[in-house]
Amino acid sequence: MITINPKYAFPVEDVLFTFALASEAADVFTDYKHLICGIGKVNAAYNLMKAIQQEKPKLIVNLGSAGSNHYKKGDIVCCTKFIQRDMDVRGLGYEQYETPLSGLPPILEYGLQMDGLPEAVCGTGDNFEMAHSTTIYNVVDMEAYALALVAMKEDIPFLSLKYISDGADGNAAEDWTVQVHKAALAFGKILKLGKQDIPVTYNEQYGRIT
Repeated sequence: MITINPKYAFPVEDVLFTFALASEAADVFTDYKHLICGIGKVNAAYNLMKAIQQEKPKLIVNLGSAGSNHYKKGDIVCCTKFIQRDMDVRGLGYEQYETPLSGLPPILEYGLQMDGLPEAVCGTGDNFEMAHSTTIYNVVDMEAYALALVAMKEDIPFLSLKYISDGADGNAAEDWTVQVHKAALAFGKILKLGKQDIPVTYNEQYGRIT
């Protein structure tokens, strides 16, 4: 059972865990339904939609590394709000981060809050940010906004936990390679995953559940 807060708990067999990279899942999640969606918003949206059609999960859990100049390396935060940080159509009169004609506000509020974890705002974009100075979001990644948007449109509860691997600064690339392997162990501990849970198989070749 994955318990998020007193209101939300899900049998682990109904949960789809999503990661950008296999290194973020390590071998901790091998025996659970998980998706390696790939890097970036397009890969994330496309592969999650395919997995939803096949598996019909009752909860989507996005787990991965993220940069932050607000939290310290090794922290785990729960992202409940999401911004597409590289969407900028201000030249046509739209707000920064607003997707034109989408009917969506610049900040997408679609994420469950997990008890005991700090609540964060995630800025998602198709670049590895190394000079984070924006204050409207305090965590940066490359997939979460797209995953949250798909989950919202499909009316599936969404939980996003991020392991802070770097400071989104000039040392980000070096810090990320050192820290990312620690994320899976930390997530497994927080989610209290154990051998009593029901295993499923995962197809490494196609990056989706079989």
